[in-house]
This record gives sequence, C-alpha cells and structure tokens, in this order.
Amino acid sequence: MTVSPPAVGAITPTEFRARTGAGEPLYLLDVREAAELIAASVPGAVHIPMGEIPARLAELPHDREIVVLCHVGGRSLRVAQFLAAQGFQPVTNLSGGIVAWEQELGL
Repeated sequence: MTVSPPAVGAITPTEFRARTGAGEPLYLLDVREAAELIAASVPGAVHIPMGEIPARLAELPHDREIVVLCHVGGRSLRVAQFLAAQGFQPVTNLSGGIVAWEQELGL
C-alpha cells in the first residue's frame, strides 16, 4: 500500500498579496538556498533553506497559515507536504515560486 503525501493548498502570488492586503496574517516561508536570495527575494519572507526545515520546526508558527515559496514551486510543495505531515495546518504552496512572483507582481 502506498501512502500519499498530505494534501496542501495552492496560492498564486497575486492571491497572496490580496489576502495579506486584506489583513490575513500569512507566514511566507522561503525555502530556497541562501545563494538564490541574491537574485530575488520577497520582503518579509522568512528564509529557512529546505534542508534545515526538519531541525527548525520549532521556529514555525502553529497559529498562522504557512505559505511556502521556492524557485518554481517544486521544493516548496515538498516542504509544504512535509509540514502538513508534521501537523502544521493550514499549509499552502506558492504556485510558480519566485519566478511567478516576479512575473505577476515584480520585485
């Protein structure tokens, strides 16, 4: 029997901006490597590289929706699924990552 990863939601950068603009306290978690932040980053995002997430779970909030961001959305989806499996809810993947953010909203 195969166990499916936990389902997580998805959000676009435009939806993220609209929801935070309406006052929702979303927690934006950027799981890219430090070198990737040089090219582009989102102000206010909390940076914890993907490989450090298991050791740093205590730093993450349980009282806010966590939106996970990476370069194009693959790593962030895996981290979002991992966080959901650890009991964090709700957890959402930022569709298209920083590439979509730059295309939709600019940096």
